[in-house]
Amino acid sequence: MEVELWWLLALPAFFILGWLAARIDIRHLLRESRRLPRSYFQGLNFLLNEQPDKAIEAFLEAARVDTETIDLHYALGSLFRRRGETDRAIRIHQNLIERDGLSQRQRLHALAELGQDYLKAGLLDRAEDIFVKLRGTERDEEALKALLEVYQQEKEWAKAIATAQAMPTDHLWQKEIAEFHCEQAAGEMLHGRIEEAREQLRQALAVNRKCVRAAILEGDLALSEGKPEEAIAAWTRVEQQDPVYLALVADKLMAAYRQTDQAGREEAGLQLLRGYLEQHSSLDMLEAAFQAELAAAGPESAYKLVRDELRRNPTLLGLDKLLQAQIVAAPPEKRADLELVKNLIHNHTRRVARYRCDSCGFKARQFHWRCPACGGWETYPPKRTEEFDLDP
Repeated sequence: MEVELWWLLALPAFFILGWLAARIDIRHLLRESRRLPRSYFQGLNFLLNEQPDKAIEAFLEAARVDTETIDLHYALGSLFRRRGETDRAIRIHQNLIERDGLSQRQRLHALAELGQDYLKAGLLDRAEDIFVKLRGTERDEEALKALLEVYQQEKEWAKAIATAQAMPTDHLWQKEIAEFHCEQAAGEMLHGRIEEAREQLRQALAVNRKCVRAAILEGDLALSEGKPEEAIAAWTRVEQQDPVYLALVADKLMAAYRQTDQAGREEAGLQLLRGYLEQHSSLDMLEAAFQAELAAAGPESAYKLVRDELRRNPTLLGLDKLLQAQIVAAPPEKRADLELVKNLIHNHTRRVARYRCDSCGFKARQFHWRCPACGGWETYPPKRTEEFDLDP
């Protein structure tokens, strides 16, 4: 009873305190709202009524009247940029830069935002000009990151290397720099400049000795010069660098083994692929080993290879290959039924047999060294999505 009486006496006091706090907050809000220019509220009204152009005009007028609304313009410009309305974002930030009375920090902020607008809009030359101006300022790190993105999109790999080397040391850029050298090497190979390509690959491996792509390109270079043994040596190094990428060189290895003049080299290539399949199994490795076995040893041997692999790692793609081997060896009267089942499975495996970015989850039918969605390098492991679904 005493407790209930205490609560009855305390309730009016709590009510009075709450009423006073609300009155104080309301008065503070009214005081602050009176300080804002009328154009600010007009801009909000236009924005709520989905009239962005009129809202921009009103907010720009508010900025001219009251400099404290500048942060609102930064936020509004970022909002337009995220929505893909880069022309409106550019307009807001250009007007901020041109106005008088901005502090140095505010002007640098507006300039950086304008550079991001240009980058988002694909106006790379304008974005580059702005971020070059921001080098050496308090926005230096932001400028470096943006310039690195600009140079990658423009495929200016030498500039990308120099920019990555100037980045802060809190992130190790060896992987990216090695990839930039590989991009340069691929370009040199395309134009037949063999020595220049070889030098770029040497630099890539000097920066990152585990750069699988550099080893793959070295093998491609050797095979193009008619040196299959050197190509085989380069591609087999992938197992020490990162065995998950062996599937990318499996077909290349068999082509190189077939080009050698020594007897029994094709069988040695088959043995190598069988060993890779057993130790570093993947769907792409199974595909390469199956095709090599089918071409060299016939459908029965290919059927046995896939059957043994299915027992170790059951997958739909493996079943698809097993049916393909059965169709080749089956009598004509049974092929129609087998082809019907194979087509049903094949249509499904086409949907699940995709590569997936470890960073953003973007899926693609083709393997990419750089993710088309998030721009990460070497974020696509050469594993199909069916394998991810089977992982524990």
